[in-house]
Amino acid sequence: MRTVSNPPNPFESTYRELLEPAPAATVEIFRDASREILSRNDSPDLPFRWSVNPYRGCFHGCAYCYARPSHEYWGFGAGTDFESKLVVKEDAATLLRQAFERPSWKGELIVFSGNTDCYQPLEASYGLTRACLDVCADYRNPVGIITKGALVLRDVDVLARIQQKAWMRVYLSIPFADEEVARKMEPHAPSISKRFETMKALSDAGIQTGISIAPVIPGLNDEAIPELLERAWAAGARMATFSLLRLSGSVESVFLDRIKEIYPDRLSKIINRLREVRGGQLSEAAFFDRHHGSGIYWQMIQQLFEVARRRAGFESDREGAIPDTFRRPGGAQTTLFDQEEEG
Repeated sequence: MRTVSNPPNPFESTYRELLEPAPAATVEIFRDASREILSRNDSPDLPFRWSVNPYRGCFHGCAYCYARPSHEYWGFGAGTDFESKLVVKEDAATLLRQAFERPSWKGELIVFSGNTDCYQPLEASYGLTRACLDVCADYRNPVGIITKGALVLRDVDVLARIQQKAWMRVYLSIPFADEEVARKMEPHAPSISKRFETMKALSDAGIQTGISIAPVIPGLNDEAIPELLERAWAAGARMATFSLLRLSGSVESVFLDRIKEIYPDRLSKIINRLREVRGGQLSEAAFFDRHHGSGIYWQMIQQLFEVARRRAGFESDREGAIPDTFRRPGGAQTTLFDQEEEG
């Protein structure tokens, strides 16, 4: 990798809401020169196989981020390096177009992103996510987006293009209802109110939008689930999901150090609750168990979510098969969307 000289200051993004004077950002940017953009996921408990990560590391600096250990692959640390030493793939869109042209690509769902937030502040300078979404629109490839970034509103036009011809969903990640808690746990992410405003704007623009309450941290934010679902429904979200905190690998020390620093009086409660829903452990790596807990307290959390979901108005998130809409520009494929337009 090569270091980028004079990298952009993420704090200068007009899409990041500052609640206090902007600090001096010490960020190093590195170029990813690898020749692949599609990351394959073979985990049997995830609903997708492919993701696109235009960036590695994330300036949002969320203490609980499950992707932190992946930064060690680049030779960086999973702590402050994760939000201060960021990797960009400047030819992401070109590589994605090349991947779509390969006969082996059949148009499966692509998620933005598996190991980062594709709308973190760097996107305002580099535009890599938008460029990749433009490619998806050209090829009518199904897309799922999970983000905290208000910058997604910049791309409503390309999101509308995709949704017109293919399956697409945008989930806003909002695990906290309290602004103070969120600012301490997600120090450089947009405020909670800004994320709900973003959700409302996307919904008003006709974009299918949902809320991801992840992670649920027993003893810290589980009681906020009903409020989050009510606010999401009012903001136009019609899909809702949640999952339990994962403290895999080096995430555990980063997370516990942050809690110890900002909420020392809650540390024991949070640890005890985690052990209660994790069978005495702080984390679980087994497929199908890592996103969910067990025991009475976890059952209470599940019941809280289900009751609050129905009360707010959400229906089941279970959807049918994603339509086969993929086609190469200039190709002769006829899709379900084409047939509907012709009829």
